[in-house]
Amino acid sequence: MVFTSHIFMFYFLPLCLLLYYLLPGTRLRNPLITVASYIFYGWWKPWFVTLMMTSTVIDYIAGRVISAPGSSPRRRKAALLVSICANLGLLAVFKYAMFAQQNIDWLLQVFGGQGFQVLQITLPIGISFYTFQTMSYSIDVYLGAAPPVRNLGDFSCFVALFPQLIAGPIVRYNTIAEQLAQRDHTVDRFASGVAIFAIGFGKKILLANPMGAVADAVFNAGGASTLAAWYGAVAYALQIYFDFSGYSDMAIGLGRMLGFEFPKNFDSPYHSQSITEFWRRWHVSLSSWLRDYLYIPLGGNRGSERRTYFNLEMTMLLGGLWHGAQWQFVVWGAYHGTLLGTERAMGKKSLYAGLPRPLRVVLTFVLVLFSWVLFRAANLTLALRYLGDMFGLHHAPQATGLLGAELYTLHNLVLMGLSLVVVSRKTQSWDFVQRQSWVRVALVLGLFLLALAAMFTQAFNPFLYFQF
Repeated sequence: MVFTSHIFMFYFLPLCLLLYYLLPGTRLRNPLITVASYIFYGWWKPWFVTLMMTSTVIDYIAGRVISAPGSSPRRRKAALLVSICANLGLLAVFKYAMFAQQNIDWLLQVFGGQGFQVLQITLPIGISFYTFQTMSYSIDVYLGAAPPVRNLGDFSCFVALFPQLIAGPIVRYNTIAEQLAQRDHTVDRFASGVAIFAIGFGKKILLANPMGAVADAVFNAGGASTLAAWYGAVAYALQIYFDFSGYSDMAIGLGRMLGFEFPKNFDSPYHSQSITEFWRRWHVSLSSWLRDYLYIPLGGNRGSERRTYFNLEMTMLLGGLWHGAQWQFVVWGAYHGTLLGTERAMGKKSLYAGLPRPLRVVLTFVLVLFSWVLFRAANLTLALRYLGDMFGLHHAPQATGLLGAELYTLHNLVLMGLSLVVVSRKTQSWDFVQRQSWVRVALVLGLFLLALAAMFTQAFNPFLYFQF
């Protein structure tokens, strides 16, 4: 089930909120959220729920063993390893097994061996998010950074929490441990939740989807002129931002409606003046997770300079692989790791730090734009081909003229211009809802009704981060 569907908007969410507020206290409300979340997650394929339940039970037991009075260091470490191996094992089987098979099959054929049929495995939606989330709980309990949960029902609620289950933000247990036990429900909190949900809904329907259609037209054309290639890359950069930040807004808004406060996941990333700054602003919950559970355990910057750069590059490589089991994601991670390492060598400043601020912002956006080509292309070969198109290295196909007629319509140009204006503004949805007035209420209501009407006219409605 997705947020931008009539089933969620007109049936699931109203019924869930009605039952939630009819029940007294968190003792009954948490189980309701858990059941509702299982229905939400299992709507497409019910058996996906069993994987999430398996991860939940393993990590709950691991946390109890780790925190048990008198538990020996050896037993605590064994419980932690079981938790980590179980979660990484789920990812290995359901996300990376096909990738490994494909590469083994390719190597066998290259060296004259007999190939084999690759076993097709369905990727459960959002598995990367909830495995990271539950695994971080076990690690935090082991390190003493989070209190152990005593009630399996509360822990199940934390893992399955439907607002952020599919695509984040990645919420750590110690962030909402107290909220699981007791949370405030006020009219102001609920109203701000509705407002931020409506803004995220508008971002997704009115901006991300149209920009996604433009990007798809260019990337699927099999070749494009230089102008069209840049146009499509910018469209995709806007799509992925409004898609993911819009989803995060909706998740945060839904959380507030249920009394939860989730961390901000985006902080105007396209305002960044360097790649280092970009990663402090883009997908903040993942960046901090990679820093705390991968970069620092690898040694962080505590060793030699060479070791620090290795740790940084390895963190970004694995971060790229987390996004997708394909070589272009590995290259994407290596690309960002190299840029971060270069800036770190310069004191965390960009190569163009001496230029005026507007130019620094534009150049950072262009560097990010190249990486989005790797992110969007179907494979590494097509990504390199597309980058070549951006620099005019290939002869544009005869269909380029027809493609241009499809791309440069007044509707597309206006929406791209509007999207660029929105990303250029400093005010974010998080900040916008902090101060409420009748004018703002009218603006948000109008935006929501417009997006709701548009939802019924759109056949193109993907959520990019569901594949992770």
